[in-house]
Amino acid sequence: MSYDVIVIGGGITGAALGYELAKQGIQVLLIEQYSNLQGATRQSYGGIAYWAGDTELTQTLCAEGIAIHRQLSQELDSPTEFREMELLMPIALDQDLSQLLAGYAGFPIQPTVLTPQEAQEREPLLAIESMAAALALPHAQVHPVKASQAYRSAMVRRGGTCQVAQVDRVEVDGTGVSVVTAGETFHADKVLICAGSLSRQLLRQSGIHLQQYFSYAESIELPPSGLQLRTIVMAPDIKRFGLEAQASTAELDHFWDEADHQLSPPILDAGAIQFFDGTIRIGQISRTITTITDSFDSLPSVDAGDSEQIIRDGVRKMLPAIADLPGTWDVCTVAFSRDHLPLIGPIAETPRIQVFSGFSNPLVLVPPLARRFAQTFGSQPDAVVAHLSPQRFRSGKEN
Repeated sequence: MSYDVIVIGGGITGAALGYELAKQGIQVLLIEQYSNLQGATRQSYGGIAYWAGDTELTQTLCAEGIAIHRQLSQELDSPTEFREMELLMPIALDQDLSQLLAGYAGFPIQPTVLTPQEAQEREPLLAIESMAAALALPHAQVHPVKASQAYRSAMVRRGGTCQVAQVDRVEVDGTGVSVVTAGETFHADKVLICAGSLSRQLLRQSGIHLQQYFSYAESIELPPSGLQLRTIVMAPDIKRFGLEAQASTAELDHFWDEADHQLSPPILDAGAIQFFDGTIRIGQISRTITTITDSFDSLPSVDAGDSEQIIRDGVRKMLPAIADLPGTWDVCTVAFSRDHLPLIGPIAETPRIQVFSGFSNPLVLVPPLARRFAQTFGSQPDAVVAHLSPQRFRSGKEN
């Protein structure tokens, strides 16, 4: 059977895009490798940082994103576990408050400065002995797996199709595109790659170079314990974006097609978030290693036990009550681009193959951009989507 569009990847990006395409009346097939979601969607903390737009473009998308989330469960007729809650960021005694505040100066929503006592009133599990102050921001959260499942179910109700299969390769011919899996070959007019960190590898097999990169993100999942977090707790100085910038310069791009290069030192962004069922996720360590693998044990210079201890030690400074709770160490890969903005649109060499990937702030940006991108398939040009074309790096016009 032939489809209008095949979406490869059933995480939050592919599921949202598949739904929005089906809503436009487009005959869509979504192919996902796993029957139970794995990877970045499963291990995401589900945060919606709608305050984090620092340009006109990202501020517009953040406003659209939170507006969609506020009514998304109703639209999809399925719970996403959306809730609005506060983000607290403890400031250590040796950190410079004015310097940290300067890092938030470009955002339309500014953080509130709290005393340690005020912060503990909002989050009783906080340790305030080593705190100079705390920053507070409005935030939101969904359950990323349940949101993805809600999108996929709604897509099917609108006529879309889901298939569990591992994609081996994508082939372009004179009449369209073929997606070859282990058991079957599917045909479509266009293919949309929403495979996150695997997008670069999948396209390379088709002879296409995509300037997208990935980090390994390590975290620990703590089962319900009876302890209750009232807020999201994160470090105020997120280091991941610096790590991504350091590892994705044009000079280092060729290393991403080779194995076993660690292009920047690993970093820790300590934090914790809790889901409706009481599960807590703490983390995270980020690493840029150019080997893409499902077996983290095969990566050089990485010890899961050491990583787990580093995460627990970092969380202990903020939330000692949860730092030593039993849990399971996890790792996944997270896609990103050189300018922290996603890659959306056709590949220059092969316009029938398009990408929707590389989201550094996915939960707030995916819903509005999936909607905008799907509408372009109905011949409605969109200036925001055009701004995020993968070709922006080739022309030297980086955002």
